[in-house]
Amino acid sequence: MFSRAASGEGGCYGRPMRLAVIGHLEWIRFARVRAVPPSGAIEHATDAWEGVGGAGGVAAVQLAKLAEGCLLLTALGRDRIADDARAELERSGVEVHAAIRDEPTRTAFTMVDDGGERTIVTLGDRLAPHAADPLPWDRLGGVDGVFFTAGDAAALRRARAGRTLVATSRVMDVLAEGGVALDAVVGSERDPAERYEAGRIDPPPALVVRTDGVRGGRWEAAGGGGGRYEAATPPGPVVDTYGAGDSFQAGLVFGLARGEGVADALALAARCGAYAAAGRGPTGGQLRAADLGA
Repeated sequence: MFSRAASGEGGCYGRPMRLAVIGHLEWIRFARVRAVPPSGAIEHATDAWEGVGGAGGVAAVQLAKLAEGCLLLTALGRDRIADDARAELERSGVEVHAAIRDEPTRTAFTMVDDGGERTIVTLGDRLAPHAADPLPWDRLGGVDGVFFTAGDAAALRRARAGRTLVATSRVMDVLAEGGVALDAVVGSERDPAERYEAGRIDPPPALVVRTDGVRGGRWEAAGGGGGRYEAATPPGPVVDTYGAGDSFQAGLVFGLARGEGVADALALAARCGAYAAAGRGPTGGQLRAADLGA
């Protein structure tokens, strides 16, 4: 299944939306602490839990909540963690298809402090799908929106079968090699690992978005024009910023795939990021289809 959403809020052109994510996921162990301890110190965790993280996993869950379904093409190891991650995603309405690798599924340890900021330590290599993997690539044909977070250049070219294709600037090398016309690329004003480098992608993306946290961000269109967008107000106190950026990007995919203009799509994306920051873990507070009209 892609989406069970009825036409209307989640529909597109009078039919249910079909959305997909090509990318990676991780299994995260979270610990809530007063503050991240300095070198040599000990800090007591007041809460601890586990769950799916990583851009591909978080974005797929966000899209599933908005459209009641999402296809995820990813890669996992031969281990119990992969089984746990698949089960959690499927409970969230994500249809998971994974290439199986001999390497272990990537894990991470994340501390979340009293301000909601997260500090992450990853363990193992990021596993990403490749176009040569026996995955249902043909199902991308004609989908309304695809979000690309990880994979090889050939997988990126497969992703272009979608009507709308958005990618993260974290994989700039792949985007440059792929030579694919992207509807949008999302980067960061502050994180060097997510900086968009103008001129590296040919053809240039139709839209470049640079996020700047609570200060909102800015956008530029290839055809000219641009501006800033405002951050949205969270529906409650900021609890955990892990996954807010991934939820933002998923919201942008959803808005553009639904045919919204840049301003409206960015406003929706900002709401997705704000809602995610107000929930426990990367997906606990995410915006749902029922919230779209609120």
